[in-house]
Amino acid sequence: MASEQIGYRGPTACAAAGITYRQLDYWARTGLVEPSVRPAHGSGTQRLYSFRDVVVLKIVKRFLDTGVSLQNIRTAVQHLRERGFRDLERMTLMSDGATVYECTSPDEVHALLQGGQGVFGIAVGVVWRDVESALSQLHGERIDTGETLVGHNPADELARRRNNRAV
Repeated sequence: MASEQIGYRGPTACAAAGITYRQLDYWARTGLVEPSVRPAHGSGTQRLYSFRDVVVLKIVKRFLDTGVSLQNIRTAVQHLRERGFRDLERMTLMSDGATVYECTSPDEVHALLQGGQGVFGIAVGVVWRDVESALSQLHGERIDTGETLVGHNPADELARRRNNRAV
């Protein structure tokens, strides 16, 4: 099943991104990272996050852990949002603590390092794989039917269907 057809409830998104539910709620209410599958509509409704949303949540967490201000993180997330989160997994995000830079080639990373100031980077592909691994152990939800999926690695889903047919 394609990951675009799976959504993740708040507690699952928190577990995969390594954040608290309070952070998740605050970031959703302030527009930092809103659930793209299903926003909350009043009390009692469940937000549903996409895989990419969870990757962005983990990126935000990594930036916060390294001391980047929430305002600078907001600017970076807005930039990613404007790009439509395309090529996210091939991107390296660098920061000097004040500004976040998008680097899509080794030359751009090298040029930034040549500036002589301290910078750190987040290889988004690594975060992407971390989130994939975490979510493969957690519950997802089919967007179309609401069916709960456990450990829904797409390859596992295909194997389950084959086994069901063989019985």
